Amino acid sequence: MSTTVVIGGSFAGLTGALEAKRKLGDGHEVILISRTDQFVYIPSLIWVPFGWRQISDISMPIKPVLDKHGVTFIQAEVNRVDPEANRVITSDGEYNYDYLLVASGVTTRFDLVEGLGPDRNTYSVCTPGHAEHARDGWEKLIKDPGPVVIGATQGASCMGAGYEFLFNLEYAARKAGVRDRVDITWITPEPFLGHFGIDGMTGGEQMLKGFMKAFNIKYVLNSEVEEITGNEIVLKKGGKRLPYKYAMIIPPFNGARYVRESGGLGDEKGFIPVDDTYRHQKYPNIFAAGLAVAVPPPFETPVPLGVPKTGFPSEESARIAAHNIARLIRGVPDSGLKAKPWGKIPGLCVMDAGRKEVVIISSSLLKPRRFALMLPNPLANVVKRLLERYFLWKTRKGLSYLA
Repeated sequence: MSTTVVIGGSFAGLTGALEAKRKLGDGHEVILISRTDQFVYIPSLIWVPFGWRQISDISMPIKPVLDKHGVTFIQAEVNRVDPEANRVITSDGEYNYDYLLVASGVTTRFDLVEGLGPDRNTYSVCTPGHAEHARDGWEKLIKDPGPVVIGATQGASCMGAGYEFLFNLEYAARKAGVRDRVDITWITPEPFLGHFGIDGMTGGEQMLKGFMKAFNIKYVLNSEVEEITGNEIVLKKGGKRLPYKYAMIIPPFNGARYVRESGGLGDEKGFIPVDDTYRHQKYPNIFAAGLAVAVPPPFETPVPLGVPKTGFPSEESARIAAHNIARLIRGVPDSGLKAKPWGKIPGLCVMDAGRKEVVIISSSLLKPRRFALMLPNPLANVVKRLLERYFLWKTRKGLSYLA
């Protein structure tokens, strides 16, 4: 009997654990270790600050799902991985593995800029706690309106969520009757609107320019944040100072702390270097998926940007990794492993533009692409909500093999 340990209980971790167990069957043990017993549908956190979702609406316990499908759940903090000894050291003890799938989340780099982050001067929607904190700030803003700055710092990779929050805040301000007193500015390290950390898509820049004009939103491209005071965001470019009463700024991410503290497990940022099968480049019995994977940007920009790691590629990379682990356990040679580089995973995303939406579909996340479509729906934003319901239903049922 083999033991496969999966670290992480979000998109990639749940998918990887359930798929490994489904492929291996009852004769093999699969253990999932996560510091939280709740799955949260992260894409919907953009709605929490405006009261359109509660955290309870978009979360669910993961243990019942794992129990039903024969996966052992351990709620614990991972302190370190010893890849030489095939051991995971946690707050709940040590766990040996034959194969390890690292699918843990990220840590926020709020230390990058003085004054950045929920404990300082800006809001965030990176975690449930951050989103609820951002709601407190929003409620204060509509009582005492003023200028708003939304955007991302240099090195950020989650540009899509920033755009969604921007357009939702604009819509919420109109709905609250304070839009005429809320001057909105978008700051972005992107060289053009709609770069998204994927070098853009055909028609994207023109579409977003149209949105900015229609919604009367100012924007600053190639922005680097120097400092954030209690009432101003200071940019490096020309020392431009943007006053604000409310600011939501997305930081860059590092990998999990334990990865950085586990010797050669990850790179200097805590991400796992893998080949196209999602196998560790040094340790052949370690795989990684989702946010844990090191994905170097295949492009250069005047201001650094990261590559986004959204839910669909996180799940797809986890399925590939889990299936490859099962193949190795069954004795399939390395040549029989499935390979698909991160950049070749199809793109599937819905951008909520504030009671409007844009459905984004592409043959691959990164260029070159066979096709890329951006389909605007100016009348409603139903697809993102349907995807939320579908994914939560699929997760509750443990149907990890469904896209």
